[in-house]
Amino acid sequence: MKLERSDRGPLWAFLGPAIILMLVFFVIPVIYVAVVSLMKWNGISAPEFRNIRNYMLLFKDKAFIRSVTNNVIWALVAGFIQVPLAMVMAIILSRKPKGWKFFRTVYFFPQVISGIALAMLWRAVYNAETGLLNGILKSVGMGHLACDWLGGIKTAFPAVLIYWVFYVGYYMVIMMADITTIDESYYEAATIDGATDFQQAIHITIPLIRRTSLLTCVTLASVMGLRQFEQVYMLTNGGPANTTSTIVLYMYKKLQDSNYGVASASAVILILVGVVFIVAIRKLFEGRSETVKVKKVRAGK
Repeated sequence: MKLERSDRGPLWAFLGPAIILMLVFFVIPVIYVAVVSLMKWNGISAPEFRNIRNYMLLFKDKAFIRSVTNNVIWALVAGFIQVPLAMVMAIILSRKPKGWKFFRTVYFFPQVISGIALAMLWRAVYNAETGLLNGILKSVGMGHLACDWLGGIKTAFPAVLIYWVFYVGYYMVIMMADITTIDESYYEAATIDGATDFQQAIHITIPLIRRTSLLTCVTLASVMGLRQFEQVYMLTNGGPANTTSTIVLYMYKKLQDSNYGVASASAVILILVGVVFIVAIRKLFEGRSETVKVKKVRAGK
């Protein structure tokens, strides 16, 4: 559709502020970071052009490689374990079982608590001497499994990652809101044809939310996985031996060392990894437009 000249003025009047804000707070800072990533600069003396040597240093640094690996694992777990758990809870609670409002509130409640406060709570839970987790293991006769969860090379990263996965309330609420917009006639027809609740979820609910709230939640969760900082910083500060380090934490430490060139290079790589994830997720959810057809499914088949 071609716009008339008289329509272009109001269009730019509405788009102009958004474009300006995008340029000032996103495009220009990204360009600035990309330029600094090619420099050797401590923030005080004159910057020295280094070409791509900062990037070469990064890919020779085992701590950075481990940080990228951890972030990729975190993003995959967030997108393909955390979100499916949230989807299951959303489907169950959207059926409005007894006490569904209470459980909806309980699952969402951690989202209103500071991430730092939650990290401190779990630091106490994982404490090797007085932690709740080791206490439970000892009380049920499994004391041989008790260990320093955050201090062990094999247990630190799983311990930091696993507790975070179960905070599904944010994505659950998004998908619940989408599920409530589905026409009830689909479910009524499926019920008449003998479809179980599970079959209705598989053939009606999931296909209808797949390219809306489900796509949105997987994208948001994966991006949040790539941006992890405060939980890792408060629980382990990247230790032991950088086994729990993330790209943002690595960048933070380089900034503390006044190594702005390497820090900016790591930021550029984080942006590129994020772009790859977003494009890959969109490709995964793409496909021919589907019209949901309620299958005549007999109970038990």
